[in-house]
Amino acid sequence: MEAGERRGRLRREAAEYYRGHRVPERMEEALNTLFPLCPGDLYGELANYFSKFSKAPVICKLVGRKVLDGVGQPTLEVEIYCTVKNYEKRICSTIIASHSQIPENALPETIEADEKERKDSVHTAVEWVNESLNTMLRDLESTDQCQADKILGEYFANKVEERREIQRREEEEAAKLTPAPASCPPTPIPKQKKGGRPVKKVLVEENPIPPAEPAEPVLCGSLAIGGTSLAIAKAGATISCVPLYLYIALLKHNQESPKEMTLPLPMVTLLSCEKNLPTKLKLVKEVMLIPPVELSLKQGIERIQDIQKEMTRLLESSGKLPGSQADSKKGKAQSSGKKAPPVPLKRISHLGCLITGYDNLEQLLLLMQTACKNIGLELGTDMYLAINCAAHELMDYDKGKYEILTGSFKSPDEMVAMYVEMINNFPFIMALIDPLRKEDREQWRSLCCALGSKCYLIAEDAATQIPKLKAEQNMNIAMCSGVVLKYINHTKVSDLIELTGILDGQRHITILGSPDGESLDESLVDLAVGLGARFLKLGGLSRGERVAKYNRLLAIEEELAAHGTLREAKLEFIDFAGESQPEEQLPDVLPAPEQD
Repeated sequence: MEAGERRGRLRREAAEYYRGHRVPERMEEALNTLFPLCPGDLYGELANYFSKFSKAPVICKLVGRKVLDGVGQPTLEVEIYCTVKNYEKRICSTIIASHSQIPENALPETIEADEKERKDSVHTAVEWVNESLNTMLRDLESTDQCQADKILGEYFANKVEERREIQRREEEEAAKLTPAPASCPPTPIPKQKKGGRPVKKVLVEENPIPPAEPAEPVLCGSLAIGGTSLAIAKAGATISCVPLYLYIALLKHNQESPKEMTLPLPMVTLLSCEKNLPTKLKLVKEVMLIPPVELSLKQGIERIQDIQKEMTRLLESSGKLPGSQADSKKGKAQSSGKKAPPVPLKRISHLGCLITGYDNLEQLLLLMQTACKNIGLELGTDMYLAINCAAHELMDYDKGKYEILTGSFKSPDEMVAMYVEMINNFPFIMALIDPLRKEDREQWRSLCCALGSKCYLIAEDAATQIPKLKAEQNMNIAMCSGVVLKYINHTKVSDLIELTGILDGQRHITILGSPDGESLDESLVDLAVGLGARFLKLGGLSRGERVAKYNRLLAIEEELAAHGTLREAKLEFIDFAGESQPEEQLPDVLPAPEQD
């Protein structure tokens, strides 16, 4: 009797429970809806039907681990696990690229210190993800990017404050241990005798070149913030069943789906001209190819590959291959006292391109023209160039001038005149990246007024300071055409979305750039497409971590074309001639030199 009553009570509780969740009603709706369709997989369709009534997936676990990037340096991977239909499920992972600010000619002890700092930072980032962030972000909906980035931002701000407090205490302790200096009597000031000559003042000549601004300090462990923010964005896109680039576009445009999307034009690095090579030319760090907008991305990549093959052939025939005919001619030239062409070094840089060197700029540009002409192409019509000058690496602070060639120096004003002449002589150069240091603000203004309507003048150093740029809402970056942004350190997805919106409103182009230590993670490409970047700077067409991103860009082009939402890109230069602004309004972060 008691067992029967218990079963009856359970039946009533079960019926009440299911009615409370409208199960009978929805079951009837499902059966009535699916019967006319007679699906081949009935239970699969029932699962799909009821899945829309399930709870939104929430984050249940974050896993951080140390991995290696494309150049063998340690970096951070973040995995996201969500509770999906009552089960823990791995959703995605992301690897945040590492970025070094150490110049090519750094001392061995500087490089060693940087490597140690990088290892410590990755170790700390793994701890942050597995401990604090894992707890703080648990039970948060993976599609709530705004709340996730708010939590990450507050956590990072607290860590910065903790670090400042530690430094303050260390300074106080050091001050206590340091003995106070013995007091010295004041030096008497010689009085001028009546009728005597005035005391001569020794004038110290001031250096007209402002010193290099120190790099913004990077908090140990900050990789955890950027890596987690991007991983949550990827998880949100996966849960929403949309590609990451569309998910980013929806976040930027307040969930309004764009009717058309434009692909960023690739800046493909063809040559890396390292400044520590024995050749004389120091002005050029990278030579990049930009295909015309009329071509599809696929056509543009194929054309760049043709140019790359011809350039490789020309470099080899100039004396690269031992025992070749050109090599023997080179030997004869040397024995006869004639100057031989520079010997290119056929090795691939971490940027995925050939490393070579030249003695002057004209030699390099004429060889590029020859390579294009040999395969029936013309620079300025069928292909364009961009040159990364990395000017901050050229400054000789003792002389107060840039060393553009070995032993040849130019002042900032002379650099402006040189660039004007360069673009007039070689109009197929579409963009100059970091033609000057960020400290030479007056020369940036002059250069923009002279060349802004003919050429993009791009600053790259601001890439390391995205959160700072976003925080300064009154920033004014009129004296450059645009900036290269890199997703590194404590940058959050929300920061990038907000900053690109500001740049769009100020008529400046956005270029997303690939950092030094890339990985096979392709998220940067989706970010560039979703944010509407004008250019994408990924490096060369070699090395798996670089090529993977070009393949992703090609896949997005096919997908947008298939849906009829691909719009052709348009390029418009900015005419600065009528603009003027006082120097004090220019921010400290722009324009900026190369960090890559």
